[in-house]
Amino acid sequence: MTTIDELTARVEALTARVDAAEAVLAIQGLKAHYAEVVDARFVRGRPVADAHMAELAAEAASLFVEDGVWDGGPGLGVARGRAAIAARLAAPTLTFSRHLFVTPRIEVDGATATARWELLSPCTRVDGTSLWVSGWEDDTYVRTGGGWLHASMAFTTVFASPAGAGWPKILA
Repeated sequence: MTTIDELTARVEALTARVDAAEAVLAIQGLKAHYAEVVDARFVRGRPVADAHMAELAAEAASLFVEDGVWDGGPGLGVARGRAAIAARLAAPTLTFSRHLFVTPRIEVDGATATARWELLSPCTRVDGTSLWVSGWEDDTYVRTGGGWLHASMAFTTVFASPAGAGWPKILA
């Protein structure tokens, strides 16, 4: 016969597993929202108007804790704090991008989590050069009263390769 203590332990273990699974789903949603917002800065191969760009940059920065760190690597620089992240994202070095984050490996430990995301991104530089960029992002997250947020994000480039003729017709 199962004792109350054994049942309590089982319920606590199941609760911890459900909490961790819900955290993974929330973090996946956070990363998808981040990709959507940073890519929305470009429409039909052009940056959006300055006012809308500032709104989108502020929205992307709001997905980080107040003292969060956005690290784009040597080519893109580092921004610390929401205001600096918003300023960095409001001054894009591209005219088009699609962030395709795949193969997430998310580890949750209570109110913190880490993740590695593989990234493949077709993009176009201001000079018109189209590239395939690939690498990974190592992220840390914290659970806040409003949900999960990035504490830090660091991108490591594996390659950036010219995309030949590029993307001749960008529809969105």
